[in-house]
Amino acid sequence: MKKYYYGNPSAPVVLIQMIDEHDLEHMDNEVSMIRENSATDFFLIAIRANVWNHDLSPWNAPPVFGKVNFGDGAKDTLPEILNLCPDKSKTYLIGGYSLAGLFAIWASYQTDIFTGVAAASPSMWFPGFLEYMKEHNILTNAVYLSLGDKEAKTKNPVIATVSDKISEARDCLSKQGCSCHFEWNPGNHFKDSDIRTAKAFSWLMNKVNYTL
Repeated sequence: MKKYYYGNPSAPVVLIQMIDEHDLEHMDNEVSMIRENSATDFFLIAIRANVWNHDLSPWNAPPVFGKVNFGDGAKDTLPEILNLCPDKSKTYLIGGYSLAGLFAIWASYQTDIFTGVAAASPSMWFPGFLEYMKEHNILTNAVYLSLGDKEAKTKNPVIATVSDKISEARDCLSKQGCSCHFEWNPGNHFKDSDIRTAKAFSWLMNKVNYTL
């Protein structure tokens, strides 16, 4: 997986984000927006997934759209990310958009290395994921969730559940003692992914900075 670096390598806060080709095209704008909305110095490591539906999926699942199955590659992706977090004196935050946002949440059920999760429009419709959350305890302190106000307005019966699922996820995280913030954004799933992700990381950085 190819890695891209932004910001100050010596910063006390490190942002970890799984990306695809579309995300990569807008990373400069995302980074600029994070700087504008948070006074906290940071270093962002963006990791481009090789096979999106495989590398970020916690387990195998049938296609929800198109013909591509979801694999179970998250368990192999996570160790690569943990190798990027060797300095215990730093604060590590993980986040991402869509399936990368779901992966970020899942990762924080596996390890306590991440102080917070920035999940922008996460794929909460993913089969079995909400049930997994309810059966396990998250190991992070803060989670930002967001969703576009038109994302659930689709003819796809699985994706149409995303609004209800994210609401249940928020309740679940709160019951587990996690500080959870939810925000609506205008538009469907394909609108302003860089802006939404920047807002997610910015909120989390301000929250963590305030908490510390």
